[in-house]
Amino acid sequence: MHEMLPLLKRTDFPAIQRESLDTLQVNLGYLCNQSCLHCHVNAGPRRTEIMSRENVECILEFLEAGKIVTLDLTGGAPEMNPHFRMLVQRARAVGVRVIDRCNLTILEEPEHGDLVSFLAAHGVEVVASLPCYLEDNVDAQRGKGVFERSIRALTRLNDAGYGHEGSGLSLTLVYNPQGPSLPPPQKPLEAAYKRELYQRYGIVFNSLFTITNMPIQRFGSMLVSRGTLDDYMHLLRKSFSEKNLAGVMCKRLISVDWQGYVYDCDFNQMLNLAMTAEQGGHVHLRDLIHQDIRGNGVIVMDHCYGCTAGQGSSCGGALER
Repeated sequence: MHEMLPLLKRTDFPAIQRESLDTLQVNLGYLCNQSCLHCHVNAGPRRTEIMSRENVECILEFLEAGKIVTLDLTGGAPEMNPHFRMLVQRARAVGVRVIDRCNLTILEEPEHGDLVSFLAAHGVEVVASLPCYLEDNVDAQRGKGVFERSIRALTRLNDAGYGHEGSGLSLTLVYNPQGPSLPPPQKPLEAAYKRELYQRYGIVFNSLFTITNMPIQRFGSMLVSRGTLDDYMHLLRKSFSEKNLAGVMCKRLISVDWQGYVYDCDFNQMLNLAMTAEQGGHVHLRDLIHQDIRGNGVIVMDHCYGCTAGQGSSCGGALER
């Protein structure tokens, strides 16, 4: 694995300042039942980093302080954290919107057989990875058999009400390119996904997010190994759109790692670019429970061009709608 941070440090990316915080994105650990080529977290079945009960309680204390509208749960596979269900239940009990960033195949694991019904019972929004509607493309990126398992999982989600208009159970799919290219326009691709998945498998869903591959961790290392990092960074830079700066997720979101430390975004987390306190040291979420961070600067480096290139990219999909 190549060290990406030194390759991204020198940058002329514009300065960004925070606005009001409304989203807490929490990485519950790097343990995952898959190892995908594009994964910016470098997650997999052998990872041992898992958020503790103590840090989950800190998350809940932060939510109960009433500052957060949305709790966005990521991993790895966030559902593999033993405290996942407790966190969901208590977050929903205080009126917080909960998003589960699901790789779909986790729903097929025997020990998670009732997970679909759990998510539906608590009104959890599912944002699910499906980088293509064609089997060969998905399996090439995520592993043999992943597409077939994903389709079975989507069928189960549909059977529970997810993706159907008026059900109140939101199902969003996520597309990312297979290689060093920008995603196609989001709306036409969403229409193609809806047509193809319904005609082929009878699957329905609410919306599609397109997300640009970030030049960090496993994907960044692959670019370095193939000698294409400079070309990809040139593509991101030449495709920079200033209007996307207004919608970047780091203005209204903070990212929390499995140890409870705080970052400006999930991508900075993977580069270990943590928020630092005035007195030095990384900021833990407990330090922010009674603080207002509006107006603070965001740590930016060259990878930030990935969020502002073309139609833009964030955890909520394209910025240009």
